[in-house]
Amino acid sequence: MMLRLAKHNRCTSAVGFTLIETLVAFAVFGMVAGGIIFGYIQTNRMAEWSAISLAAQSYAGQGAEQARAAKWEPWAYPQSTNTDQWPPGAPRTNAGMNYIFDIPIKGSPDSNNFAFFVTNVVTISNVMLNPPLRQITSQVTWTFYLTGKEYTNTVVLLRAPDQ
Repeated sequence: MMLRLAKHNRCTSAVGFTLIETLVAFAVFGMVAGGIIFGYIQTNRMAEWSAISLAAQSYAGQGAEQARAAKWEPWAYPQSTNTDQWPPGAPRTNAGMNYIFDIPIKGSPDSNNFAFFVTNVVTISNVMLNPPLRQITSQVTWTFYLTGKEYTNTVVLLRAPDQ
């Protein structure tokens, strides 16, 4: 009977990773980590835009509701309303009021780096004369501070006279 003894070669029996495999693993990990960080930053940016847009929509609704709350009695004698002071048939527009958003980002509300300014323009126009019907449009213009792009939120209401 013959026994064969196998020779162990140190080079073939060594277990481990080569330098190339390690570098490829680090590159893959770096791309995955970069994607996760980019996704987090984009999600944060979208959340900030959404918060400012919802605040602007609230300001637009507030301006429209203030105009809608005005007394309007076209059949009363003498006819007096606080929205009929413009010439008949002409669109009624306020000059545009500037407001400061109440969204805390950084600093104090009194400082210059905190304030987000918006402009609210309310327009009242006649839709029909018989029966009387008016359209109230409230537009809020604001600028997103991260991109500098300007956006507009609009609320449109139709209003019949007080009965």
